[in-house]
Formats: sequence, structure tokens, C-alpha cells
Amino acid sequence: MNGQNRKNIKIGSEVYIILKKDQRTGKKTKGIVKDLLTKTSFHPHGIKVKLENGQVGRVQEVIKEKI
Repeated sequence: MNGQNRKNIKIGSEVYIILKKDQRTGKKTKGIVKDLLTKTSFHPHGIKVKLENGQVGRVQEVIKEKI
């Protein structure tokens, strides 16, 4: 599932994000969502989130949804 729609991303979901420093290379970072930072329901580059380890980036893919 892609990370452009806020409704697809829940706190506790496992996701791949792209950090600001990795935007040029496209390197993905895996983590668990702690906070949703984008307030709008859609963002073309992905919803911005903070992971449990403190890293911030835009969601590229939702791996496993929180049930």
C-alpha cells in the first residue's frame, strides 16, 4: 500500500520511509510509526511521519498495518 493517503497509515504500522538526506538516492528506511506529522489527507510525495526511533521522513510503502 502506498504512503500518499493518510487513512492508510496508523500509529504502530510498519512502513518504509525516505529520509530527507536520502531523497536523491531513494534509500528506504524501515520502521514503526510513532506520530503522523502531515495533517492533510493526501500528499503526492508521501505522508510525513516520525518513527519510534525518532527518524522523520515520508512514507513510501506500508508494509504491515496496525490491527
